[in-house]
Amino acid sequence: SLLCWMKENHSLVNVFTFQGFSSFREHKLTLFVVFLTLYIFTLAGNVIIVSIISIDRHLHTPMYFFVSMLSGSETVYTLVIIPRMLFNLIGLSQPISLAGCATQMFFFITLAINNCFLLTAMGYDRYVAICNPLRYSVVMSKRVCMQLVWGACSIGLIVAMTQVSAVFRLPFCIPKVPHFFCDIRPVMKLSCIDTTVNEILTMIISVLVILIPMGLVFISYILIISTILKIASAESRKKAFATCASHITVVIVHYGCASIAYFKPKSENTRDQDQLISVTYTVITPLLNPVVYTLRNKEVKDALCRVIGQKFS
Repeated sequence: SLLCWMKENHSLVNVFTFQGFSSFREHKLTLFVVFLTLYIFTLAGNVIIVSIISIDRHLHTPMYFFVSMLSGSETVYTLVIIPRMLFNLIGLSQPISLAGCATQMFFFITLAINNCFLLTAMGYDRYVAICNPLRYSVVMSKRVCMQLVWGACSIGLIVAMTQVSAVFRLPFCIPKVPHFFCDIRPVMKLSCIDTTVNEILTMIISVLVILIPMGLVFISYILIISTILKIASAESRKKAFATCASHITVVIVHYGCASIAYFKPKSENTRDQDQLISVTYTVITPLLNPVVYTLRNKEVKDALCRVIGQKFS
């Protein structure tokens, strides 16, 4: 058969190179400067958030505990992908081994799924705070918060091991990854054999780790909004909505980008369009968390002012 012929006549590769942004050769330096700037802001912003939340006792609440966990996760997530992408843009990228590619994919999937479920935990936190405020401290105890974080991380680890094991059982005949990191679908395209089973597995996993958490957040906010609308005072309603605004913003962008990336038809976009979508969830989305929770969050801004004031007093 044709497949047997391909396997016999093509040497299986165990080292990959990234094509990256090869279609934008004349703009590579510009892209490097833009992505490096965004990356510096992302790292700085997330470090500031984690530091402020750990230092200021006013932010030692379940909501900001989840925010700090999300910031820490986003920081590691960007470290897995962006530095190699930046090196590739200025021609310093080295080939990546099969094991290295599998490792990058493993951490990417683990942290991406961890972020999805952390956002779900944050939605549950807002639901309890607004719909059941009298029992908030009991329901959202430190133990429960830790269990939710460990649960999010555990799901990420289990799914990543399943997905990576399935992908790297495939024989690979093409050495060039049509992407700037070892994402699932671009790597599967390098296989010598049919990947229909892997495509089905990827779709099932995507539904489980994107649509289900997104649905839970959606249900939480239906209950939250119905509770807020019953509040008599307009000022109290405004305050209640304000506590959810930052989380809603991050949720919409995060799940929106993930849904476009993993639920679009297989042949709908070109490689350049696929990379543009990938840039949104690897470069833009991680920056969103510190921007939203510092520039649009009064409690964090007040805490930042207090910490700065203490340092200079």
